[in-house]
Amino acid sequence: MTAVVYAIEVSPKGKLSYYAENGEDIKPNDLVLVMTEFGPDVGRVIRGPKEMGIEEIGTELRPIIKKLTSEDLQIHQQNLKDAQEAMQICREKIREHNLPMKLLHARYMFDRSRLVFFFSSETRVDFRELVKDLARIFKTRIELRQVGVRDELKFLGGLGLCGLPTCCSTFLREFESITLKHAKCQQLMINTAKISGACRRLLCCLMYEYDFYDQELRGIPEEGETVLYNQKNYKVQSIDVFKKNVLVVSEEGEMVYLPFSYFRGDEGAPTE
Repeated sequence: MTAVVYAIEVSPKGKLSYYAENGEDIKPNDLVLVMTEFGPDVGRVIRGPKEMGIEEIGTELRPIIKKLTSEDLQIHQQNLKDAQEAMQICREKIREHNLPMKLLHARYMFDRSRLVFFFSSETRVDFRELVKDLARIFKTRIELRQVGVRDELKFLGGLGLCGLPTCCSTFLREFESITLKHAKCQQLMINTAKISGACRRLLCCLMYEYDFYDQELRGIPEEGETVLYNQKNYKVQSIDVFKKNVLVVSEEGEMVYLPFSYFRGDEGAPTE
């Protein structure tokens, strides 16, 4: 079972959500009204139309409510302006209540039925009194949503170790689970200070070349392992994934370069 869908961005550089066509002529970059977990909100069409399987989409498929008209666009722009002013007021209230929170983003739903604040914190925060104050001021339902440190950097932006803007604030929409295994597989020095980003988590770019290393090093012994060659034990000294060879050293100090093919059934021609 398939459906014609559009990939829509609701939060800037956020996860794409899929919505079904509604019969209107909709193209990439159009602003449309969709139903989100918080209520009716404005999103930007990134891709589509595209036919996809319902199982591939993975969530309940809702139709696009409508493409924004010129009047809708005025309402949306006013909501964006008011959300920025709400940010300033919320920051003042956070200081008044002395809460350990970093306010990141505020968003009005299109019909102003809810005002959502996104924040980060290193601890759990009791913001019940803050919510009461904000509800009294804005006369609408208030939602405070805590996000992790990776999402915090997505909102704030910054520069990576490479000197370029961080991936999460430019094009990376979803975060994958990254562990030291990914760095070790790529033969990187395990120094967390050098392989961590501005968010103090392991670099997202450790995933970009991981599949290549993982594929190339399958069946290849790791550094420090003992291998048998010419009826003698050799210890793996280093591995060169680009030259596709393994440097092994015997107890007597004899050094031999064994090709990857040696460990995969085809002995090849090792060099000394």
